[in-house]
Amino acid sequence: MLIAQMSDIHAAADNQFLDCFERALLRLSQWSPDVLVLTGDLTDGGWDEGYRKIAALLAHQPYPTLLIPGNSDDSALMRQTWSNAFWRRDSSSSLLHFCYSTQNLDLCGLDSTVSGYAHGSLRDRLSWLDEHLLQSAPKHIMLFVHHHLFPSGIPALDAAMCQDSDDLANLLSKHPGRILAIATGHVHRPAAGTFAGIPTSLCGAICPANPLWFGTPIVPSAIEPSMMMIHRYVDGCLSSHHVAIN
Repeated sequence: MLIAQMSDIHAAADNQFLDCFERALLRLSQWSPDVLVLTGDLTDGGWDEGYRKIAALLAHQPYPTLLIPGNSDDSALMRQTWSNAFWRRDSSSSLLHFCYSTQNLDLCGLDSTVSGYAHGSLRDRLSWLDEHLLQSAPKHIMLFVHHHLFPSGIPALDAAMCQDSDDLANLLSKHPGRILAIATGHVHRPAAGTFAGIPTSLCGAICPANPLWFGTPIVPSAIEPSMMMIHRYVDGCLSSHHVAIN
């Protein structure tokens, strides 16, 4: 099974990031993925036409697309644009999670957005994931979240990471070994780490990369191209690959 992941398009009327997304889809066609996951920040500034343009590009692809919003997204516009059978509504109708089941692996997405804020949170929105973990045992699950869960070391971005992540860690401790990996975005850089002892990756962005800046007086340049990830799951083994787009 091939799971493609793209994150942080940030398409707007005054930039060309939608063109980068179109090039990413063209490059992705070389691998014929089984599914594409978009982990948030599709547009900037509530650009409703941007959502329609992204949806039109996705409609031509031969695989299903799973979506969660990011902090720059308008969830109401996303809901208007996509009638997504994989979305799982939270008790609050403003939250959009997804669940996509296959024979050997389930893909689950958690909406970590907090209206009006850049940071994320998972507090009081994990009950459906807990229920799914109970019902789907012993199948493995790959979890997707927009906001990063481990510190990247970049001060401004870590100030806007996922807060209240202890709730997720406590839930995962009740289901040891069930979450195979966690994949996030938000940082606009590829990276790897762990969360609650689980391998966790940061997907690079479709829009320009952020510099790898650890708060030093000199801010390094950012020369990385647009990026996406391809996760390969075969015989219970997952490998994750960072792929440059241009």
